[in-house]
This record gives sequence, structure tokens and C-alpha cells, in this order.
Amino acid sequence: MNERLEDILAEHLSVVFCGINPGKGSAAIGQHFANRSNRFWRTLHLAGFTPHEIHPEDGPTLLQYHCGLTTLVERPTASAGELARHEFQQAATAFEQKIRRCRPRYLAFLGKAGYSALSGQRTLAWGLQPQPFAEASVWVLPNPSGRNLAFSLEQLVQAYQPLREAIARAEPMPLLS
Repeated sequence: MNERLEDILAEHLSVVFCGINPGKGSAAIGQHFANRSNRFWRTLHLAGFTPHEIHPEDGPTLLQYHCGLTTLVERPTASAGELARHEFQQAATAFEQKIRRCRPRYLAFLGKAGYSALSGQRTLAWGLQPQPFAEASVWVLPNPSGRNLAFSLEQLVQAYQPLREAIARAEPMPLLS
């Protein structure tokens, strides 16, 4: 049984998606977004980041599409609501160093909680943020968790597509290669 979820990262990615923290089930099997109710992999595909839906066990193939995946806080929980504010603060320095080492063009926070804790901003809009983080342009996207009933799959896809379009405008070659 794994105690932590390994990052899917490389240098100079188009985007690194950042979850708040791993779910207990995902950490136990070592696969990001492994809960069947989570819509992350489906959303990425439907929004145009991948040519097909990646299965959690094939998560590292995300790098082929110039995308990475990490979490802000490493501690697995049943719900992100179990995290204390000090855990975000304790994770901030190591997280910033990780992003600086990878140097992605974009950093996409999945949900407002993680970026809010890092930036100190209580009110955030969805989408592109005015301030970069560790030299990466920041996007805040709705959390694809099945528990996030405020967004349907279609609404998630619509929220993720502007980031995909920004990447396509910024990169000389297509993301899906």
C-alpha cells in the first residue's frame, strides 16, 4: 500500500494540473484520480488535452501530451475538507520549488481551495489568474471530483477548453501529437 501518490512531471510541460491532495483510494493504489466517480480523465479527453481517455493506471502517459499532474498537499484524505490550513502553508515552499524546477508554461489548480491558500486570496474567479506562480501562468479550474455537483461533465469540459485553446495559441506544434 502506497502512502503517497507519485507526481507525473517533467520539465517544460505545457501544463501541470494540480489537485488539492490525493484521495485515500488513489494513494492506496498509486494512481491519480482513480475513483470511478472522478471525472478528471474524461474531462481532459473531451476538452482536447488527450486524443483518448486515459485510464488511471496509464496516468504517466499524460506526459506524452505535454501535461503533468501533481498535488499541493501530499497527505491522502477521504475528503479535501479534512486538510487543515497549516497543511497548505507547510506545503507551499516545497510545492513552489517543484513547479520552478519543472518550469511549465501553465499551472492549473483543480478547484479554488489550493490556489486560494497559496495566494491568500479569498475570492477567485475561474480561469486565467492575473498573477503567475513560480513563473507559470495560473489557471483555476473546477474540481472534477464526483462530489463536485456544482459542475456537470459538460460544464467541466467547457471550463477546461479555454486553457487548452491558450496552450494551442502559445505552442507552435499541436498539443496532441
